[in-house]
Amino acid sequence: MAARSVPPRYFALAASGTLGRKRLRIVYFARGSVQSAERIVSPRRLVYYRDNWYLEAWCHLRKGLRVFALDSIEDASLLEDAARNVPEAQLERELSGSYGIFAGTPTQRAVLRFSKERARWVAREQWHPDQSGRTEAYGSYRLEIPYRDDRELLMASGAGRRRSRRRPGTPPSHAAECRATADC
Repeated sequence: MAARSVPPRYFALAASGTLGRKRLRIVYFARGSVQSAERIVSPRRLVYYRDNWYLEAWCHLRKGLRVFALDSIEDASLLEDAARNVPEAQLERELSGSYGIFAGTPTQRAVLRFSKERARWVAREQWHPDQSGRTEAYGSYRLEIPYRDDRELLMASGAGRRRSRRRPGTPPSHAAECRATADC
């Protein structure tokens, strides 16, 4: 994924709002609706994910937690109003379970099996906070991770970009698509 440029002023305002527990007024370009809208947000965390910066915040317009790509902020200002407190447990439950363009609570679990050659490397990585894994017979590795959308697994596996040594276990829909795109 290519990194997108963030104006330093907007990064500094997001950081100041987060650390100072102050609300931000942002004009945000939503890629999904191809429209800009003004929002008042209570920033909670800045996240660096897949080469890009995101602001996790309570959106007062939508009355819920949202993730805002910093590169999509067209204007911003720091407000004097105190930010709404959102407990860390709620942030984790609603945003960290499945991050990125498929943010939200995971609804399924995938089982991925890795070859003996890749097992040692895969076993050392933290792919998801709720993952589980074990070494199987003949040295292969079985990794189980929660997810929300099949496309999330394809992105994570690199399917379509290179030949993979990962053999999917479940779900069947992912296995079929993976075979079709990457010959896993």
